[in-house]
Amino acid sequence: MASDMKRRKSVADFRHDALLETSSTNTECLVRARAGDAGDLWVTAARQTGGRGRRGRPWVSEPGNLYASLLLIDPAPMEQLGSLPLAVAVAVHQAVRSVLPPSSEPVEVKWPNDILIGRKKTCGILIEGEKLVDGRYALVIGIGVNIATKPDNAIYPVTCLREQGTSASPEELFARLFASMVEALDEWDGGRGIRDITARWRQVACGVGEKITVNLPDRSISGQFAGIDDNGLLMLDTGGGRMMPIAAGDVFFG
Repeated sequence: MASDMKRRKSVADFRHDALLETSSTNTECLVRARAGDAGDLWVTAARQTGGRGRRGRPWVSEPGNLYASLLLIDPAPMEQLGSLPLAVAVAVHQAVRSVLPPSSEPVEVKWPNDILIGRKKTCGILIEGEKLVDGRYALVIGIGVNIATKPDNAIYPVTCLREQGTSASPEELFARLFASMVEALDEWDGGRGIRDITARWRQVACGVGEKITVNLPDRSISGQFAGIDDNGLLMLDTGGGRMMPIAAGDVFFG
């Protein structure tokens, strides 16, 4: 019982350092981890000069949007980390939904952790990890949310929270995210609560039952999105009774 109580996280366990500008909040967290930071640290910035998305893509980082990264140290055994993006998505979805008016378009999660409003991307999440020289494992959750502005040349439909009728500031959204992330990480519980997290994720999932294409590093595969399994893997129905589990890839609808 004592060990269970010790595991639980509360808002008081997390610190926050707000910067005016940095190259990347993810990079800043990794630098601090290498210097011995104990983790449970949020770093936010009003502007990033070198923000990045998945697969090394640049992330436009002008003032008025939210740029936040959370540093965790040894958050779970390595084999349990694959389910963490679902917990992160649940937390970010909850925070975004909480600042939008009822008249906004539907807020959904595209596997594994893109936040869409009316099928338009409004948030990018980049999770990075590094084994430190002292043997600890640093994991950084980077979150960028389009609040006041959105990219002009995106390869997919995008939106920002202003277009959805909210006047929430980056500070207000971060306060909501700070609280919802504590709740989601506590429920995830180092991977032990994955079934509860996947249940919450399914409630806000986008496109289950629809035709999708999944871009993998070496090929693209099309089929019907059959949902996720209890470990968070995407289940792709490729026809003929064949169900393919996918651990990572970029999903496109239609």
